[in-house]
Amino acid sequence: DSSQGAYMSSKKTMEINPTNAIINALREKADADQSDKTVRDLIWLLYDTSLLTSGFSLDEPATFSARIHRLVKLGLSLDDDDDEEVDDDMEDLPPLDDDDDNEESAMEQVD
Repeated sequence: DSSQGAYMSSKKTMEINPTNAIINALREKADADQSDKTVRDLIWLLYDTSLLTSGFSLDEPATFSARIHRLVKLGLSLDDDDDEEVDDDMEDLPPLDDDDDNEESAMEQVD
């Protein structure tokens, strides 16, 4: 439908409720430390999720995903150093067998 395409490509407007508890907390934290990367990530996630909720698509989904991963790590109290330990564990695994290139996978057999 062409009218839906015109609506989706129109200028986006985000309305913010200044009395919302989330907005108030973000404002206080941003005022306290303007260089806080976590606050910046939270603000961008708020914007990106509002786009998704409204039916728009993200210009940079990989950036959105990276922000979510950083905040999940923060919530779980994980350091970036923990990723290196996982990478070291992956090196200990045996290589995958690639000899079965001609055989169909189980999913291909179902189709």
